[in-house]
Amino acid sequence: MTEVVIIGSGFAGLGMGIKLREAGCEDFVILEKADRLGGTWRDNTYPGCACDIPSYLYSYSFEQNPRWTRMFAPWHEILEYLEFCADKYGVADKIRYGAEVTEAAFDEATGRWTVTINGAETIETQALVTGVGGLHEPRMPDLPGLDSFAGTAFHSAHWDHSHDLTGRRVAAIGTGASAVQYVPQIAPQVEQLDVYQRSAAWITPKPDREIGPREQRLHAAFPTGQRLIRNAIYWALEARGAGFAANPKLMKMLEVQAKQHLRKQVKDPDLRARLTPDYQIGCKRVMVSNDYYPAFNRSNVDLVTTPIARVTPTSVVTADGIERPCDTIVLGTGFSVMGNLTRMPILGKDGTDLGEHWKREGIGAHLGITVAGYPNLFLLHGPNTSTGHSSAVFMIEAQVRYVMQALDLLRRRGATYVEVREEAQQKFVDGLQDELKGTVWDAGCNSWYLDGSGRNSGIWPDFTVAYWRRTRKLDPADFVLVKQG
Repeated sequence: MTEVVIIGSGFAGLGMGIKLREAGCEDFVILEKADRLGGTWRDNTYPGCACDIPSYLYSYSFEQNPRWTRMFAPWHEILEYLEFCADKYGVADKIRYGAEVTEAAFDEATGRWTVTINGAETIETQALVTGVGGLHEPRMPDLPGLDSFAGTAFHSAHWDHSHDLTGRRVAAIGTGASAVQYVPQIAPQVEQLDVYQRSAAWITPKPDREIGPREQRLHAAFPTGQRLIRNAIYWALEARGAGFAANPKLMKMLEVQAKQHLRKQVKDPDLRARLTPDYQIGCKRVMVSNDYYPAFNRSNVDLVTTPIARVTPTSVVTADGIERPCDTIVLGTGFSVMGNLTRMPILGKDGTDLGEHWKREGIGAHLGITVAGYPNLFLLHGPNTSTGHSSAVFMIEAQVRYVMQALDLLRRRGATYVEVREEAQQKFVDGLQDELKGTVWDAGCNSWYLDGSGRNSGIWPDFTVAYWRRTRKLDPADFVLVKQG
């Protein structure tokens, strides 16, 4: 038996492994379905791919990185950082690659989880930690005729680097966070770029700049200075959270900034109107970019806002009957964020799959981490733990610390398993949904924060420091501890 099984080797899985090893636990394994660690930053390699949170904050608090070359790190630097952390903290040898979890089932009689790998091999474990993340399982659009397309089509998360875009006629479908980054990168290469927009995004200036060798050397020599910058960025973003969570009226200043940014970069009034969102700023994720809007000023780039009717072998046809020829389709249609948490069957005490349980009861977990009926199961980056204004890594570290407390409670009490009480979970979930009322996320727009029932199961509706406080100390009264044998 293995003491802890971790699924995924991104920021969450590696962070969990690092803290287990620091606590003296050596009996754990990190299962990774791919052949390399990194999660989101392994899979997303499209042109211009970078983090939209400043580099100084998008890292583990215990391992600052003096080697960032930009304020907003490109994907390959984040991947290199994760590989560095895995090696430095001794968890690289705990990763099993090519090990896709196809089922996890809890046995109440033994108090153990049986984890099935690749549909064949099984591992028995006391605790199961999922760090599968949400931004790497592509969500494919339901477009009539897409399968008949005779050219090259791919999702932005599976960018086909072997396909040269030079001189191509490209249909870029979707205008989310990924498209905002790759559209301006590919625009100069292609003959024609048609960008199909379902809804406009709010975009603010990106305060990006180069971090040169001299500054990097200073960070390496004086890490306290880098930490001060990190802290300043954290609190600046946290202050911005007041408009998201406390008073939506405070978002007006951000909206004014976004509109000024659009007005400055797009002179054509008709184009500017089509690029202006018709929903409350913050209801969907706010983007940052300095080069997305200017791409539409190019003569070879067109913005298409009419819905797509169908795809033919050589074109995209919109609802107004206009047919636009293309030889390449790039799908920037986002990810299955909540669905990715349950992409493999996770069977609880009564044999119910977590995905089915959530369909019936609604998606929810106590502090986004534990679910009643699923003992010794811990979700990292689970329901309602995404943030619209700050770093996901900050939230993950808070969750890892909480899971470590739960595992320590098991050890100290000599228990076999720990399970959150239904009433504690329901109190948290109900309180969370109440908090969401009247916030920017309650403005009625359609975003990936919403689950299939239309309920917001994605976002944390408060300051991140509030989440840190709530997860800082586990309350044993919220849990039932069971000792077998």
